[in-house]
Amino acid sequence: MQPQVRAALIAAGFLIFTYSPLAFSAEASPGGQRSTTAADVPAEPLTLRSATLDAAPGTPASDTVERATPAIDTSSSALLPANITVPPPLRPPIVMDLTTAPTSLWQRIRTGFGLPDMTSPLVTEQEEWFSKRPDYIARTVQRSSRYLYYIVEQVEKRGMPSEIALLPIIESAYNPVAYSRAHASGIWQFIPSTGKHYGLQQNFWYDGRRDVMAATNAALDYLEKLYEMFGSWDLALASYNWGEGAVSRAIAKNLARGLATDYRSLSMPNETRYYMPKLQAVKNIIANPAQFGIDLAEVPNQPYFVAVTTTKHIDVKLAAKLAEMPVEEFLSLNPGNSRPVIKADGERVLLFPADKVESFRSNLESNEQPLVSWQAYKLKAGETVDRIATRYGISVAQLKQVNGIAPKRGVASGATLLVPSGGSATPYLPDLPAPKVTVAKAPKKSAKHASRKSGKTANKVARKPGSAKKAVAGNGSKKIVLAQKPR
Repeated sequence: MQPQVRAALIAAGFLIFTYSPLAFSAEASPGGQRSTTAADVPAEPLTLRSATLDAAPGTPASDTVERATPAIDTSSSALLPANITVPPPLRPPIVMDLTTAPTSLWQRIRTGFGLPDMTSPLVTEQEEWFSKRPDYIARTVQRSSRYLYYIVEQVEKRGMPSEIALLPIIESAYNPVAYSRAHASGIWQFIPSTGKHYGLQQNFWYDGRRDVMAATNAALDYLEKLYEMFGSWDLALASYNWGEGAVSRAIAKNLARGLATDYRSLSMPNETRYYMPKLQAVKNIIANPAQFGIDLAEVPNQPYFVAVTTTKHIDVKLAAKLAEMPVEEFLSLNPGNSRPVIKADGERVLLFPADKVESFRSNLESNEQPLVSWQAYKLKAGETVDRIATRYGISVAQLKQVNGIAPKRGVASGATLLVPSGGSATPYLPDLPAPKVTVAKAPKKSAKHASRKSGKTANKVARKPGSAKKAVAGNGSKKIVLAQKPR
């Protein structure tokens, strides 16, 4: 190489590279099996890879490589031959310091990445989808900031890859009252049967699928079981979405045909086919948000809430008042409660922001007013909702809302309704079952469509525990509707 050319390349930073040993070690998988190069593209649940070296498809390699700061003034054209152009300045890289505990929860998550990377057109498609919706990501991050620390703690305690903590982003956008057409609920989107199987109570007063702590532990139990069953996280996660029975049958079908049985080789619904690419895209964005033009708000690496156990029934509004916090914030931390009164049922765990716990405890101790202003009432023969509403000084609309009754739906005699108690010291709050839900049956297919191998619908599959829980819409995303706020 001619001296003049070599000097120009050195000045431009192409021949001298310096890497921090700590920063570089963070780019390897936990087992040290994979090194990262500038050619690597972000993929799906993966081993810990470098956020500084991965490039989005189409990004010039010169825009992704970390290099030393030139000691020579690169603006000096005298050093450069006519055919050499200085590249534009690089984006600041994300550097991981593993010698101290991170103050950012995102940094903690990045260092815990452990799933193999996936690269495919589907990943690129999902990256583009998310990157075009910065407001959506901002809302999701804002919601997740309440729960993410707890979830990361539980994931790490079980030795699971930290990508698992990102699953609620694609399941529910971290909305604790997200509700699907297949009746999947909560940030982890449990359908009723699977929720019950993993110990999540569901009754008139409370739905454990929306309880952040209870649902998180149930979801991690389920994922651990699936991993032990299939031996790989991609198949475990496919099973979480589609159902272990469906994945097992797909594997058996491929084995019978002499075909491979990995995630990419199985025939599966679009929703499940997109599941891993969506998780990979989210991971890539978390790993290096600037690369995708995303301004990722920081989430502190510290507990957001503290759990308090109570043995007393208490109104939702009063609990928030005693904690000196807005009712909306209280409900966002305690979304499992479905009514305006919290039935202790022996004992109940309530979550409060860490800086509100002492206020709640001290104000509760000094409170002399009744803790509950609601009670259950059983309709007698001939009684109507209108008559009951008038008797208790409440509108029909509010009475139905409190009891989770659709506006146009009637109420039969013998039904139990929640009504104002009038300050009764011992309100009647009996054990009541959860409202019945039914999953709509798939429409009948014509003979032409019935013969198609892809004939199983999301609704049909959703009847199986742990199955794909949402109807497929658009680019493979789930159709989720928001449940009414707990009342």
